[in-house]
Amino acid sequence: MIIKEFSRYSLRDKKVQTYFLKARHGKIRWHLVDAEGVVLGRLAARTARVLMGKNSPDWTPYTDHREGVIVVNAEKIRLTGRKLDQKYYRHYTGYPGGLREVSARRLLASKPEELVREAILGMLPKTRLGARLGNRLKVYAGPTHSHQAQEPEPVRLSV
Repeated sequence: MIIKEFSRYSLRDKKVQTYFLKARHGKIRWHLVDAEGVVLGRLAARTARVLMGKNSPDWTPYTDHREGVIVVNAEKIRLTGRKLDQKYYRHYTGYPGGLREVSARRLLASKPEELVREAILGMLPKTRLGARLGNRLKVYAGPTHSHQAQEPEPVRLSV
């Protein structure tokens, strides 16, 4: 008797359908992020989240959500602990003995936009979609940017 009651509520009887988001085309929604006084890792994580479209209710992992991010004041970010002196960024030139490394302090002084860009790109997926999202990331050292025509919406990153 009990078995018959449970069989009435079997999952085979229910029609469960998965929602698949159709690919979006058209205009890219741009967001403006002010990095002044924000910790680098938190900035990178939250900016990557906006770039991937995870803040929209219909997020799908494999779909391009047509989001772009403009980061200003990259020179005013913070690094916690002793990362300014202990964190190194390395790249290889392609020549023998061509391993180059620079500390976070020197990189922040010379190319702060490169420091922020590397952190955000490291949190994007390592796929073709992630490469496309990386092209929609614009980072500027100072408070001015040249994307007023895109009408970016200011984003407040919860700290």
